[in-house]
Amino acid sequence: MILDGLLTFSGAARGATGGVQNGPYTDTPTTGTQVASNVIDLGIVGLPTSAGGAGARDIGIGDDPAMKLSAISGGTWAGGTSLQLQLAGAPDNGSGAPGAFTIMWTGPAITLANLNLGLQLCNVDVPRVIDGQVVPRFLQLSYINVGTWTGGLQTVEAQIVLDLDQQIQGVTGAYSGYPAGVTVAN
Repeated sequence: MILDGLLTFSGAARGATGGVQNGPYTDTPTTGTQVASNVIDLGIVGLPTSAGGAGARDIGIGDDPAMKLSAISGGTWAGGTSLQLQLAGAPDNGSGAPGAFTIMWTGPAITLANLNLGLQLCNVDVPRVIDGQVVPRFLQLSYINVGTWTGGLQTVEAQIVLDLDQQIQGVTGAYSGYPAGVTVAN
């Protein structure tokens, strides 16, 4: 999986000014609906402005392979009931900032019992523009929390990627399900 800092929703590494960041690349959602640390700007410097209907990066919607929305669970989740993710897009407001956001995708609510370390919280292609929506220049991810997560150990790392980390993990968290201490000879 190749990560691009300009396509990262979570964490403070991009100089996040708000949101729920707790580390360079992770967010710690707690309660209610919270916006991820970073809004992705698909605008390209030097092209006509997105406010004029042009200039947004083509992230390959409809391509094969298509860009994917990736959000991976980290840490230990406790106290809350469920977590749900939502992706929204907004056009340029004419001043280089987001206009009104339109919800493009809402994921299933994942219960506390299923919020395991390394769980891929979403496995979807970046959605197409919905009917009547202006082509978005900005993409925003939101965490919809039911209950209040406690302990501050729960994290989410979220970005747009070309391919997802689909490697199987065993109960110990080790890739391929090998138990700790197993050596595989080459």
